[in-house]
Amino acid sequence: MKIKRIVATALLLVMLLSLCACVSTETTDPNGPDTITVTDMVGRKVTVTPGSYKKVVCIGAGALRMYSYIGEVELLAGVEDIDNTTLAERPKMFDSVARPYVLAYGDVFNKLPSCGVGGPMAQAAEAEKILACDPDIVISEFEDADKSNALQEQLGVPVITLGAGGKGVFDELFAGSMELLGKVFAEEEKAARLVDYVKNETAAITERIANIADEDKPSVYICGLGNWGTTNHLMTAENYISFQVAGVKNVVTNLGIQGIGAIEAEKFVELGEQMDIIIMDAAAVKNIKPLYTEDPTMFDTCKAWQNGEVYLEMAYNAYYTNYEIALINTWFIAKTVYPEEFADIDLTAKTNEVTKVFLGVELAEDIFACPSSFGGYQKINTETFFG
Repeated sequence: MKIKRIVATALLLVMLLSLCACVSTETTDPNGPDTITVTDMVGRKVTVTPGSYKKVVCIGAGALRMYSYIGEVELLAGVEDIDNTTLAERPKMFDSVARPYVLAYGDVFNKLPSCGVGGPMAQAAEAEKILACDPDIVISEFEDADKSNALQEQLGVPVITLGAGGKGVFDELFAGSMELLGKVFAEEEKAARLVDYVKNETAAITERIANIADEDKPSVYICGLGNWGTTNHLMTAENYISFQVAGVKNVVTNLGIQGIGAIEAEKFVELGEQMDIIIMDAAAVKNIKPLYTEDPTMFDTCKAWQNGEVYLEMAYNAYYTNYEIALINTWFIAKTVYPEEFADIDLTAKTNEVTKVFLGVELAEDIFACPSSFGGYQKINTETFFG
């Protein structure tokens, strides 16, 4: 009986040691960080080791921008050609438009190898180029779970898919992406500060206009919003999130436009007499100018144009949404529509404040100096601006 007890005890010890061995696989290094399972923004479960990654690659529209808000750019092992401004052969459709993450960290991006072409016409990951960068993690904005799983299997490293949602910087998906990056790269505090900042800024704007009656609100038309790089005065949005946050009455309603879309020229003419204010996105000016040269009467029915109430916001989209600029634009729109309530807001100071929070650098001067920024936020002189 004693021998049986000894054998049983030995077997129990073996089982316990085996169980301990299974549990220990949850840590790559006994003295290092634990592995965890995160759920990315397309619902995939991915096992990661927070804070352990040294070679990062970002792919897809907006991925590098989002990573730049939370991660260390020194960890990047490659960038898409669109973000390396030293290359002769690359997508250049956004080169004249402000992209704050490129303005802040372009000197880093320009020294890195290619992980793909990038740009609106490149809608698939280039696995061979990614592998050549030898990353230990990939951050993607190709929002397809099956393709992300396939890429992860092919690369043999975690692929984390981000997302933003229709409300851009104000969307819960954007906040979730920031928090996800915070977990993966052990930057939870940094991510929380950014998410809280956006929430506080949103509340600060809405509080100022809370007591303005609807009948006292002017009607505003937004135009020139980027959509795959093609835009003009007919490109608009009836659910423009900056208008919603700033309590702005949108001229365009009940037309069934989902997201950013174009209205017909006849509808633009029809709505013209309702336009107290026009907000024009800076990225569209290059397309609107030749149209205006061809037909100087195109704005004749627009009350705002005739009254000189046309204003320029900075580019909302440039290889997906400029999230920090979208927030600054909202302050600009609120100040434009409700000047008394926002008289104390200086847009240069606000731009520097926001970019400092998002990217760690004050970028107002650089943003306003971009060719397609035309000097920054302003009221347009309709007699000379398009001349």
